[in-house]
Amino acid sequence: MADEKKKRNKKKKRGGSKTKMTSEQAEAIKSVSDWLFVGSSSPPLDEFAVTINKGSLRCGAKLVFELHSHSNRSDGFLSPSKLVERAHTNGVKVLSLTDHDTMAGIPEAVEAGRRFGIKIIPGIEISTLFCSRESGSEESVHILAYYGTSGPAMYDELENLLVKIRDGRFVRGREMVSKLNKLKIPLKWEHVTRIAGKDVAPGRMHVARALLEAGYVENLRQAFTKYLHDDGPAYATGSEPMSEEAVKLICKTGGVAVLAHPWALKDHVSVIRRLKDAGLHGVEVYRSDGKLEVFSELADTYSLLKLGGSDYHGKGGRNESELGSVNLPVKALQGFLKIGRPIWCEAIKATMRTFLEQPSDSNLSNILRFDSARILKGSSSWSCGRELMDRCLAIWLTNDERENDEFEALRLKLSCVLITSKGSCVTVGA
Repeated sequence: MADEKKKRNKKKKRGGSKTKMTSEQAEAIKSVSDWLFVGSSSPPLDEFAVTINKGSLRCGAKLVFELHSHSNRSDGFLSPSKLVERAHTNGVKVLSLTDHDTMAGIPEAVEAGRRFGIKIIPGIEISTLFCSRESGSEESVHILAYYGTSGPAMYDELENLLVKIRDGRFVRGREMVSKLNKLKIPLKWEHVTRIAGKDVAPGRMHVARALLEAGYVENLRQAFTKYLHDDGPAYATGSEPMSEEAVKLICKTGGVAVLAHPWALKDHVSVIRRLKDAGLHGVEVYRSDGKLEVFSELADTYSLLKLGGSDYHGKGGRNESELGSVNLPVKALQGFLKIGRPIWCEAIKATMRTFLEQPSDSNLSNILRFDSARILKGSSSWSCGRELMDRCLAIWLTNDERENDEFEALRLKLSCVLITSKGSCVTVGA
């Protein structure tokens, strides 16, 4: 009897009993895997190294979904392809690149994702301003937008807003440097733009890096805590839209709108309440140090998705969460896709409808923008828009999602749109 007890204790020490997967967890995993391998030649999930840990979907010892990351197309340190490579090293299987106010890095990330077997969710983090109705004061609020593989519908309308924000970043950056100069810190604007790089709108991180390189601060954290934090002595605003406007535009263009790092806000309750009225879908609740209960409860109160990500920039140091370090429960991922997939489906319809109504090179480029390599594979045999649409739907949607009366009507009408040379020239057939 004593020997049997010892054996049981030894088994526990070696790892204990296995956590039994519930039917809900199994259903959630199947739902996530169905989406994960759409348009992919990858094996089904039962051949994929997934383990269950307290209801979370994990790949080996690393998180499968990373929903908040930045590249050097905004204020990150790594290129989109290097970011994807690092995600692969960390076991990430789904990565959303959410650069500040630009989607310029998405095509490179998608191409790298194909090489490393990582699915890319086209994303963006939009800089906005929230105005309190009580005090009239403003504070900076960041809204994450997640799009389907096809990208935003009405891309040009979204890009127009982003261009205004990016243009405002140059004005804002100069003002921050001017304020630093008045504080007897002779930082040069050219130093900031050199760090930002060509065609990149400078942000606070670029100013902070310039301060560090010039020896005016000991580290990046000090640059923010001493000078660049919200309402800091060198802080400045740019041409950010109102938060409600940004959320409404994300919804209009086929995105899932999520409030980023609400713990950084002064009045997070008012922000969440008003943005929910504008169409907000979710709020970041999970961080690398776990779930923040206060925001989880607010998400429950306002029926919002509970998401999260590392907000990885690649700056290094012990204060930065590693890419793929946030453990999202598989039920949260299922909820995200349950909300997102129908929205992304409607965005595809809107994009195809626009192309049908005006079959121009510009509108065709919006279809090809983020996934051109896969779409154009075998395109020499195309003769009309219907064949293009069939190709897109085959790699973007499941069979069930494709079996839709609206898609069928669009396919028939697109038979009259002739494509003459891999999409470089489009005419309307008789």
